Amino acid sequence: MRRLDGKVVLITGTAGGQGAAAARLFAGEGATLFGCDLDAERAEAVAVEIRADGGEIHCTAPVDLADPDAAAAWVDAAAERAGGIDVVYNNASAPRVGPFEELSWEDWRFTIHNELDLIFTVTRAAWPHLIARGGGIVINTASVSAHRGATFIEQAAHGAAKGGVLAITRHFAASGARHGIRANSISPGLIVTPQIEPFLEEPGHPVHEMLHSHPLGRLGWPEDVARVALFLASADAAYLNAVDIVVDGGQSLIS
Repeated sequence: MRRLDGKVVLITGTAGGQGAAAARLFAGEGATLFGCDLDAERAEAVAVEIRADGGEIHCTAPVDLADPDAAAAWVDAAAERAGGIDVVYNNASAPRVGPFEELSWEDWRFTIHNELDLIFTVTRAAWPHLIARGGGIVINTASVSAHRGATFIEQAAHGAAKGGVLAITRHFAASGARHGIRANSISPGLIVTPQIEPFLEEPGHPVHEMLHSHPLGRLGWPEDVARVALFLASADAAYLNAVDIVVDGGQSLIS
């Protein structure tokens, strides 16, 4: 029996990177998936690939999850179609980074809105469905930037938003325990996603120094994070609650 057979899973941000990797992995483990993204073309391409491999995914895009009405509409439609929700994986985010002295109010609000607010909008909409199911699992994507300052690029707003994700995950865990809802988070380090790839192609970028000094000799791949998410979504993690798992290959040991 596959680890997610019979489970209804919502994953945000399935157009690429960690969300796409998780969607592929979860589908292979038998989940009925509901994905969404702002990028309709790429999200559908991932969905077509999953279906071609025999997986089940229903993709909605574009969806602006920072809009509470749009988030609720997506969540409610998934619950109605599938008859309930078992797992919510809040993966989507959109930060703006750069030197703190250049960080504008607009950039700050954009990052908080698209990295923290959307955790609230999606989870709040899913909460009654999880309660009705008799319990469920919430997985939130935080970041090592919530634990320490970044070294390769300044990202105060991103770190603050992800610090909020760590905090709200613990409150989800506290509030959800009596309903059988567990909440945990993942804090990825530097992962090779479409947002990071341009830095790797830029000679002299600080990311190359991180690569050369990395304890494992490589940066992370989306699949490294997706496998941790799969563990948290499965019965193997049945006694984990309010836990944050750092997925950085040990980079935090040296920087």
